[in-house]
Amino acid sequence: MYNQNVHQKPCDPLRIITVKGNGEVTATPNYVQLQVEVITNGKTVSDAAGENAVTMDRVIQSLLALGIPREDIQTASYTISPKYDYIEGKQVFRGYEVTNTITVKIRDVSQVGTVIDTAVKNGANSVSGIQFKVEHSEQYYHEALSLALRDAQSKANTIAETMHLHNPPTPIEIIEEGANEPILYKSAAFASQSVTTPIEQGVITISAILRVKFQY
Repeated sequence: MYNQNVHQKPCDPLRIITVKGNGEVTATPNYVQLQVEVITNGKTVSDAAGENAVTMDRVIQSLLALGIPREDIQTASYTISPKYDYIEGKQVFRGYEVTNTITVKIRDVSQVGTVIDTAVKNGANSVSGIQFKVEHSEQYYHEALSLALRDAQSKANTIAETMHLHNPPTPIEIIEEGANEPILYKSAAFASQSVTTPIEQGVITISAILRVKFQY
């Protein structure tokens, strides 16, 4: 029989501390990826495409001659676009532009400047998207995660000590919030033929962020 006079004792609400933990590790890049473009123009598609094919083949052959394996050279995009001039408010067709973009993987980081100069010397119009990368980056990220968790635990312990809590806080929820991408070297200055284009590799910082809830 239910007794209305009997009241259940309410459960104590969870007491929560939420902190963010940050972890960073650095690594020396061991390969580079960059994009090389050949852009040509012509009155007809065949004119622009034909000139582009000859120039890009010359660029690729020059990179192969540097010792870059063919499997490390891949086509990234190929576009054909009509181009117009505007004369006295009127649209005047002036021909076609063909852009062929390849991605080049350079396993010898010290060779980057030479690769850029060689590509430009052989007809490339643009070099962009230079990325310094490290293989097996997940190993460094796992280390950063470990550091992030230690950082979160240290912050929670500091808060607990300040509040004069008797028991150390216990993690009950860990959320991975984000990671960084490899450093992007956004520009490269084209040097004269007698000087190799200077490219500084620096180091890659790999970071991890955790949001951790602790019960106390």
